[in-house]
Amino acid sequence: MTTDYFQTRKQSGLSDVVESPIPPASSQARSNPLTTKVTSVLSASYADSDIRDALNLLDKRGVQNSSETRRQLRLDVQKEVIESNGDIIREFGHVAEQLKRIGLTIASLNQGCEEMKRHISAAHQETAPVLEEASELMKQKEQVEAKQQLLKAFNAHFIMSDDDIARLTSTAEPVNDKFFSLLARAKKIQNDCEILLGTENQRLGLEIMEQTSKNLNGAFQKLYRWIQREFKSLNLENPQISSAIRRALRVLAERPSLFQNCLDFFAEAREHILSDAFYTALTGTSATGEEDTSVKPIELVAHDPLRYVGDMLAWTHSATVSEREALEVLFISDGDEIAKGIQAGRDSEPWNRISDENEASDFDGLKALNELVDRDVAGVARVLRQRIGQVIQSHEETIMAYKIANLLNFYRVTFSKLLGEDSVLLESLTTLEESALRQFRILMRDHVAGLQAETHTAPPDLGPPDFLQDSLKQLTAIMKTYETSFMSLNSREADFQPILAEAFDPFMNGSEAIAKDLEAPASSIFAINCLLAARNILAPFDFNSERLLEITGNIEQYSASLVDHQYSFFRNSSALQPLLRALTSLSDTKEGLESIRTLDTFQPDALTQASQTLDNFLPSALMDAMENLKDLQSSKLAREITEEAADKFCDDFEQVEEKLIAADELLEEVDDGSAPEPLRALFPRTSAEIRVLLS
Repeated sequence: MTTDYFQTRKQSGLSDVVESPIPPASSQARSNPLTTKVTSVLSASYADSDIRDALNLLDKRGVQNSSETRRQLRLDVQKEVIESNGDIIREFGHVAEQLKRIGLTIASLNQGCEEMKRHISAAHQETAPVLEEASELMKQKEQVEAKQQLLKAFNAHFIMSDDDIARLTSTAEPVNDKFFSLLARAKKIQNDCEILLGTENQRLGLEIMEQTSKNLNGAFQKLYRWIQREFKSLNLENPQISSAIRRALRVLAERPSLFQNCLDFFAEAREHILSDAFYTALTGTSATGEEDTSVKPIELVAHDPLRYVGDMLAWTHSATVSEREALEVLFISDGDEIAKGIQAGRDSEPWNRISDENEASDFDGLKALNELVDRDVAGVARVLRQRIGQVIQSHEETIMAYKIANLLNFYRVTFSKLLGEDSVLLESLTTLEESALRQFRILMRDHVAGLQAETHTAPPDLGPPDFLQDSLKQLTAIMKTYETSFMSLNSREADFQPILAEAFDPFMNGSEAIAKDLEAPASSIFAINCLLAARNILAPFDFNSERLLEITGNIEQYSASLVDHQYSFFRNSSALQPLLRALTSLSDTKEGLESIRTLDTFQPDALTQASQTLDNFLPSALMDAMENLKDLQSSKLAREITEEAADKFCDDFEQVEEKLIAADELLEEVDDGSAPEPLRALFPRTSAEIRVLLS
């Protein structure tokens, strides 16, 4: 349709214009509007959306492109616009009527609202005082409720009920978990009262603290009496502290005075119990006189002092270990809790700090355990001290006294590790050990004094005298006993020196006195025999090293004197002594060597006789020399002494030989045919032959 419209328009309307001839210039001026219109139409863009919409609208109306239609189109359009505007005006009239009705309704509503405002204002004026009063009452209610909650919480925290106070302080009530929880609550209340004391109302805090302190004191007194009753009902033979008692003691530690009183009561009770048990173990009957058939009395072995003392000490050690194990759970595993409790008690009882100024501020569980166990066995220690003291004084055997002292030393060291150095039992054992050692020294000195009163001579074989052999046997028993003692390696030898001074030195001094009365070499042989016997006895024990060195030095000294004796024997028996004495005054110069022949001992007859005497001596010289030392009990030492003397003799012979050879060489230099016979021809033995014969 659009295409048809354009084609029709082009053919009919516009063609006339286009095809019309160009008017003259005067007519162009009058046709400018038409030209403008045509130009406007021709210049319009048919791609414009408005034009396209207008053309689409024409297509929908079914308008034919004709001159009549084109003339009526504007009128039709205007008519349609007018009709549309009329319809709109009619519709807006209806809307206006509705708006009027709405306006009337709004006015009516406004009038109602105003009426309601007046009523509300009047009502508000009438109810305002009531509302204010109600609001005030609500605020007061909230405050009262808050105070009630605060009072309820305060009472629940700071106030204990009568039933709780009765459970806490009444001795008729048991000491159980409920008691300890109430006690913990009371302590917390007492601590929290310090906050109340910091407020303005201090009176309330003071009153509550006073009441709480009273309840706490009653609770601790109840706990104190309960622990004492429990201590009485413990198993007497093997006391085991239950968990309830351990807990009670940890809590009671917050009252150091009551805690210490409990320990004192326990120690006193245990002291009596252990003393009665020790008496039963000794006699087989209890302190009340009842016989206990299950116990073998220790007194049955009283005839054997060492076993008797050992059994008493062993029983004491067993009882002490058992007592310590029973109490170790309390003071070692619970030591920190007890220390905290005692410190808290000291802080809460400042008046006790004055008495504790000289004591350690920290609780030492191990020390407290040792002290308590020591107090428990104090009664046993007294009986032990009395019984063992009687045994020491009633027996006069030297070895027995020392064995008892060593046994006491063993248990003293053992108890020092078990109870510490500050112990009544340890002090008793130390005193008994000193008493036994003192008895040993007295008996030993009496024995030495008895020996000194007697006259002693050396045996025919120059061996150790009987008293020395007996003393060495006695010393062996002492050393074997001492070897088993608990002595430190550093002080072991030093501690044994006083024993040697009492049990060894007097007998060696006696032997030395006998040796001084003998002639040489018997005196040296006797002394060496005594020293060798002593060395053989002392050598197996490592705590005699210094004394062994001293003895070895004395043996070497006496051996040196025997070497000199054997050396003198070799020189005198071999006729070498006169030759050596004659050559001693001569020098090694030519004049000295020439003067040898002028000496009497080097004359042919005398030198020949000396050579003959040497030849007769040499075959049996070594055996004869060993015969001189036949009483020396060490053949090895006798051989060494003889060999050393023989070496010295050979050295002297070499000197004589060298002088004789030198003198003969001078003679050969001045040989005039009438020279005397060479000295070596008269004295032909050589030093090599001498060494072979004496080796």
